[in-house]
Amino acid sequence: MHTSAERTSSLPLAGRTALVTGVSRRRGIGLGVTRRLAELGASVFVQHFSPHDADQPWGADDIDSVRAAVRSALTPGADFGDWGLDLAEPTAPRRLIDAAVDALGRLDILICNHARSGGDGSIFDMTPEGLDAHWSVNARSTLLLTRHFAEQFAPDSFGPIDEGATGRVIWMTSGQHEGPMPGEVAYATSKAALAGITPTVAAELLTRGVLLNTVNPGPVNTGYLDDAPTDRSAEVKEDVLQSMPFGRFGLPSDPARLIAWLVSDEGRWMVGQVLTSDGGFSLR
Repeated sequence: MHTSAERTSSLPLAGRTALVTGVSRRRGIGLGVTRRLAELGASVFVQHFSPHDADQPWGADDIDSVRAAVRSALTPGADFGDWGLDLAEPTAPRRLIDAAVDALGRLDILICNHARSGGDGSIFDMTPEGLDAHWSVNARSTLLLTRHFAEQFAPDSFGPIDEGATGRVIWMTSGQHEGPMPGEVAYATSKAALAGITPTVAAELLTRGVLLNTVNPGPVNTGYLDDAPTDRSAEVKEDVLQSMPFGRFGLPSDPARLIAWLVSDEGRWMVGQVLTSDGGFSLR
């Protein structure tokens, strides 16, 4: 691990390596986070799974353009790798961590941004298959990715944590703890599991010098809040927009700045928190 002495104020993540999941769209939060980490000096490895996007109203993006967007943000000497992988597969989390370590030499940062959405419904629409499909991607794979990431770090019960050498994990939730999400019961359930278990997993990860926090990015327009194509009515989107204190939806760069701070040396005093970055949306 690299100490703070090896990093500069202009490139606070220089020498660090990060795996970011769910980086498949040029307007996505995953790409926004990846570019921010790269701009701050990190080497990055990203996971994507375009078949999921192809089933959404806005469709899949050009992965080569996503790759180009990441590469354009890299600083001199930083590395990049990627892999298209379905995280619903039980063995995918371990294989992804192994691939990222092989490409970058080690991992200092894990950002679990991926999610399954769509094909959801109300409580009266729930089936075992629908619930399991969301659970396997949104919760199960996140927990397993975290396990295999943290296994890189040796247990240390002999003294205080080395603040300059801590691993960082960020999970993403969706604000279901702030209010109801009608019609998204399977999705909200799987994401609520992450928010609920954050303190427990964070406490266990501390034994290996790994810091976990969870971020709720609020309503970020990654394309689904455009006029078309969309999976929400114009009335719903207008109601949400009217609830935004700054008069706009979030941009991927908004949660990206928070996440980059959390994984930097400056964010090392934050541990086991579920943080909302929604521009005040939950206060209206």
